[in-house]
Amino acid sequence: MDISANDCYQAVVARDERYDGRFFTCVTSTGIYCRPVCPARTPQLTNCRFVASAAAASPIWLPSAPIPALTVTLNIVLLTISNDAWSGTSAVVVRGLSLIEAGALDHGSLETLAERLGLGTRQLRRLFIKHLGAGPHSVAQTRRLLLAKQLIHQTRLPMSDVALASGFNSIRRFNEAFSQLYGRPPSSLRSATSSTPESSDIILLLPYRPPYDWESMLTFLQRRAIPGMEQVVDGIYRRTIRIGENQGMVAVEHLPVRHALRVKISFTQLQALPQIIDRLRRMFDLKADPEAINHRLSQDPVLAPLVSARPGLRVAGAWDAFEVAVRAILGQQVTVTAGVNLVSRLVARLGEPVAAPCSSGLTHYFPLPGAFDTQVISSLGMPGRRAAALANLARAYLAEPDLLERQRDLTHTLEKLCLLPGIGEWTANYIAMRAMQESDAFLASDVALQRAVANDGARPDARQLQAQAEQWRPWRAYAVMHLWSADALDAKLMRPINKQTIKENKDAIPAGYL
Repeated sequence: MDISANDCYQAVVARDERYDGRFFTCVTSTGIYCRPVCPARTPQLTNCRFVASAAAASPIWLPSAPIPALTVTLNIVLLTISNDAWSGTSAVVVRGLSLIEAGALDHGSLETLAERLGLGTRQLRRLFIKHLGAGPHSVAQTRRLLLAKQLIHQTRLPMSDVALASGFNSIRRFNEAFSQLYGRPPSSLRSATSSTPESSDIILLLPYRPPYDWESMLTFLQRRAIPGMEQVVDGIYRRTIRIGENQGMVAVEHLPVRHALRVKISFTQLQALPQIIDRLRRMFDLKADPEAINHRLSQDPVLAPLVSARPGLRVAGAWDAFEVAVRAILGQQVTVTAGVNLVSRLVARLGEPVAAPCSSGLTHYFPLPGAFDTQVISSLGMPGRRAAALANLARAYLAEPDLLERQRDLTHTLEKLCLLPGIGEWTANYIAMRAMQESDAFLASDVALQRAVANDGARPDARQLQAQAEQWRPWRAYAVMHLWSADALDAKLMRPINKQTIKENKDAIPAGYL
């Protein structure tokens, strides 16, 4: 770890939330491990051992208080190691963690995971142990158990459904793994007063590291919401979702007191729950460590006042990579409103209708790649080249399902995207930033960014802005959000964007930000 044992202990004594998720305290005198914010009596330093992840602790110690989802913790650890963590071997671990969080080892083999990462299984194990202190299977098992524990505490699902939803292939294996780690059966963690669930919906809390600018996130998504597929009403974001052939809906709202988002998931296939949770965390950027990001960006005099004004600004992600790629192509060289209208017509024409009536007014799912026909798309009122680009994207995605996944690094990701017809450097970076949560994606040719950093009216060109942004690595995507937000301000107002300034200056909001 990059934190000394003494610093870890001082954080434990202070119950410092800024260190929550960066390490775990293993107490030798009691045999348990817990988070820095654990309310229990502080143990003596001589009885403490500090490890980077829950997976590194769980083979020896037992967990105490409920612990946030493992991969949130592990990603925070990786993001705060150093800038070198964004290149070379640890970048492979980051990608491996993302795949494990989405359930890659629940129903797949280590060999398949290693192949997707371009490594051998032996090398993959070595890298995981080096950076996390535990192998891939241990990480996956810990993730399953922590998700199961969360489901037991926060839902009324039957234990058989908990096992299925957390990634176990059988109730027997679930009971064995749970009893081995916690020393008791899973049913003992549930209150005796628990009752049978009244509905099939799953409601969970997804934690984040504060601060979190929910208002900006909601405004971003509302501006781009596709009628019939997405909506923002009374501070709650809702949308239809699909994973493969399976369909459902989600609703997300903010619980600032709990430092979490409350998500309501309506989905019949419980096995998809880890993937749904992973997508929601990416979409709402819940894995970010604002302290590390703000510390880096605040060193630049241009960004320092922007970061100070909006310390909780996040990069809005996307539910589906193919969907955001389609949106990006349709949004080229048009206003956001025009782009949304094009996507809306596409969804209405090609998207599958919701079978059962929905009280929220959601009526369609985003169309599958197989539904993209060039002639039909052209009839929606767009240039032929753009319609062809969408059809080519759909064909390429069907032929290569991993097409829109992260590659070895950002450079390779962008190079692969730019090989697709109709996708240039700006669009590739936008897709990488929103669909792949690439924290260092940067849109150097974006006019709004160039305008935001203009000096005495002199705007830098793309190459000059690219050079200026080198000092913002590896958080250039967050710099993009700050600069888009700053560009959206009325020069006379000189105050951070909020609902009132958006309403007053609607015409001045750049397409890039909203």
